[in-house]
Amino acid sequence: MADEIKYEYKTVRAVRGTDNLVISKMQKDGWEFVEKEQGKLRSTLNFRRPKKPLPRLLIGGAAAAVVILAVVIGVASALSGGEKKEDKPAKALAAPSDKPSATPTSTASAPAAAEVITPQNNPEFAALLKVDYCDDANADFATKHEGQKIAFNGSIMNMASHADHTRYDLLLGPGDEGPNTAVGPAFKYEDVSMLDLHLTGKTATVGAGDKFRFVAEVGEYNATQCLFYLHPVSTDAR
Repeated sequence: MADEIKYEYKTVRAVRGTDNLVISKMQKDGWEFVEKEQGKLRSTLNFRRPKKPLPRLLIGGAAAAVVILAVVIGVASALSGGEKKEDKPAKALAAPSDKPSATPTSTASAPAAAEVITPQNNPEFAALLKVDYCDDANADFATKHEGQKIAFNGSIMNMASHADHTRYDLLLGPGDEGPNTAVGPAFKYEDVSMLDLHLTGKTATVGAGDKFRFVAEVGEYNATQCLFYLHPVSTDAR
């Protein structure tokens, strides 16, 4: 049928716990979520969206434009073929100065001891907590602030054993939505023990959905997996 809708399909493999972030991003780009296949460590998410047919008039117009452009280029080459370019003398190089540079070398402007970055004292970090988890802003922030400390209110999106039942991988998101977090970076603590978290406050267990005040050191950003690695400094129950 002429009016039958034709779809294009796309499959995305998401790290366990980031399903909602991936689905939200794809829907913003116009994709319709179809189904999910759950694996042990990753989910396979299938999407589709209607194909946009290219108008025949547009195709004909593009071909005509190519022909016209070729004619214009040919005429321009013919007209400019006889012109000669005059060689201009190169500018004399400035003689080096023996005078010392007037640029001050004082280190008075060097930053003092680095403070902990929070959404309240750093607009860049405040904006980061609201961007897509695959946005380029994640890599920019990680590169610029690697090794510095950040603090934010967040929750655990997912928690899984790393190698045994004493060490874990934790996926953290900003805000209080836990596994339903759909905005912000996908922060990850990898291969940590409960002692590494430096837990404070009233909490008997740690699991998906729990809310904390996280203080952590900025690590690298894995652009392939869209994971922003952090190293725990303190974890205060909220």
